Amino acid sequence: MADYELYYWSVPFRGQFVRAVLAYAGKTWTEAGDEAISRLMEGPVSRMPVPFMGPPLLIDKKADFAIAQMPAIVLYLGETLELMPATPALRALTLKIVNDANDVIDEITLDGGREMWTDKRWRDFTPRLEKWMSLWEETGRRHGLKAASGFLLGGAEPGIADVVTAVLWSTMTDRFPKIETILKEAAPKTAALTRRVAGLPPLAALAAKAQSDYGNAYCGGQIEASLRKVLGA
Repeated sequence: MADYELYYWSVPFRGQFVRAVLAYAGKTWTEAGDEAISRLMEGPVSRMPVPFMGPPLLIDKKADFAIAQMPAIVLYLGETLELMPATPALRALTLKIVNDANDVIDEITLDGGREMWTDKRWRDFTPRLEKWMSLWEETGRRHGLKAASGFLLGGAEPGIADVVTAVLWSTMTDRFPKIETILKEAAPKTAALTRRVAGLPPLAALAAKAQSDYGNAYCGGQIEASLRKVLGA
């Protein structure tokens, strides 16, 4: 029997962070599927495993516990799977990185498609995207990316911060090469870290599965179509 059940749409996007932490930890999970998610969202809150507005939602079967919201899920997995750093300061920094990643994907989809991308909007946004990238670069400079083999917050092995970083930027740049060019110029050490960690066997296998299951999809819908249009992807 699988360890977890994940409710997330048939695209990588926000759910891919949860999948990646589970894969990195060697855990198994099943996916409820789009129809089950829709039924759950449309039903009464009293019947939800945990009150939530939208996926991802994760059920830990062994603990009989459900949690929603990507940062909360990643924190729960980090704590219960003993993947968080030892010190309070580094634990707080890890959570900050997870929340920053959540903010980046909100911004890259204009708050989930509140508006659509136009050439002007993308030009105006590019300096802000570069600044976002520089946050990772500076965090790494202060803590762990002083050498080519280092990790974002130091340590001998990748942690939650590294897995989240790799998923954020590799999922995006694999689908939008122009963003990869920006990342390599604005945050070269972060780009290198992303490729090293994304190349770890469990994460590489997960990325290959995503490509097989979802094709080149990123977030789906009209917002992805508008992003592809402005980026020529």
